[in-house]
Amino acid sequence: MNKILEFLKDAKVELTKVNWPTRKKTINYTIIVVGISLSVAIFLGGLDYFFGFLLKTFILK
Repeated sequence: MNKILEFLKDAKVELTKVNWPTRKKTINYTIIVVGISLSVAIFLGGLDYFFGFLLKTFILK
């Protein structure tokens, strides 16, 4: 039990040393991640549509 309490105290001390991002940085990083995710999704969706179109047009006739 003593080791658990010591661990929790040490973890609390270490968390105070962390350089947490500001609210503005967190929002900016979130917008960047969502934007990149949407871009990749649109790109892959476009490829899927294009190759599906090619299959329907040339192979599945």
